[in-house]
Amino acid sequence: MAFSKNTYYRFLNEPRYNWQRFLTLLSARVVAYFSSLTHRERVKCLVLDDSVIERNRSSQVELLSWVYNHVTHKMVRGFNMLTLGWTDGYSFVPAAFNMMASANPAKHIMGAASGIDRRKSGYKRRQEAVCHKPDAAMAMIHNVLKAGIQASYVLMDTWFTNEPFIHNILSEGLDVIGMLKDNKQLYRYRGRLYNLKALSKLVAFNKAGNIFGSITVTTKKHGIPVKLVFVRNRNKAGEYIILLTTDCSLSNSEVVRLYGNRWSIELFFRAGKSLLCLGSEFQGLNYDMTVSSTAIVFTRYILLEWLRRKANDPKTICELFYVCCDDIQDIELCTALSSLVSIFMEGVRTEAIKITNAVKTQLINWFVSQPAFIKALFPEVVWEV
Repeated sequence: MAFSKNTYYRFLNEPRYNWQRFLTLLSARVVAYFSSLTHRERVKCLVLDDSVIERNRSSQVELLSWVYNHVTHKMVRGFNMLTLGWTDGYSFVPAAFNMMASANPAKHIMGAASGIDRRKSGYKRRQEAVCHKPDAAMAMIHNVLKAGIQASYVLMDTWFTNEPFIHNILSEGLDVIGMLKDNKQLYRYRGRLYNLKALSKLVAFNKAGNIFGSITVTTKKHGIPVKLVFVRNRNKAGEYIILLTTDCSLSNSEVVRLYGNRWSIELFFRAGKSLLCLGSEFQGLNYDMTVSSTAIVFTRYILLEWLRRKANDPKTICELFYVCCDDIQDIELCTALSSLVSIFMEGVRTEAIKITNAVKTQLINWFVSQPAFIKALFPEVVWEV
């Protein structure tokens, strides 16, 4: 039976429905299925990050706030969408989110609606929206683990990688892998306190590879043993980035490999905003609609990830394939680069891709400047095509 548009909008605006709980339970079922397809020793991680949902043309949206956009480096109108996802290195499943307004009431463009029944989920959502980001993140991690989603590490960027937050995550039984920024945080090494710049001078740098070296230290306040891995910054020649892990038994290369899985949440943000209309499909003024529409987009993404896994993982076909096939593997850089260049060269040979002489010169210069192991991937490449 058909229903009117107003019925649909009343459904999205209803404060009784617990959309976050629905999403977490759905994610738990999908994660359990994905985990059954892989070996139990395969590392699973939670990925924590936030992304700004802009509403610059709005002024009457409930809990609309001025938030800082780290991409444009400007204050914008909107919400800060804090997201927690799960990944096994191949699939990414968004498990929880919080559409956060500013914790500072002075930055609110519109306040919360009054008269919401305190017994309803909508009232609790509004309370969580104005709490501090670390508190909201810990609540999400606790709820995801309580729902049965299993992981070994939490992957996060520089904003979250600080000693108090790391201490809270360890209390949940998880280890941390995060990137550090060169700030005033101090670490204890052999009885003395050092900042990151001073610690870098104590590392025997191996400038031949992409991983310069590592050092094991303890945090200043709680004395947490952490391993710092210094990695070449490919965006800025001569500089390095620092990865921190609380699992000091990991090798340097394993720390870098696992942290690379954090990129899956960035791809999720891009797909959500560009393809699934995240933040732009509905333009309601009610905060409940902001939450419900976001949950619907997350649900779509989970279904698409389910279909992608079903289409690409032979273990999903039947019991015989489940027994005989290996776990689906992470694609290596060399394999990805070799496939990409092979497709490009085939397009040039068949004239499906046409390039100018200037572009061809740039490609030749790029290939000549690559290390020997990359050149060895293309022994049959002939650039004079």
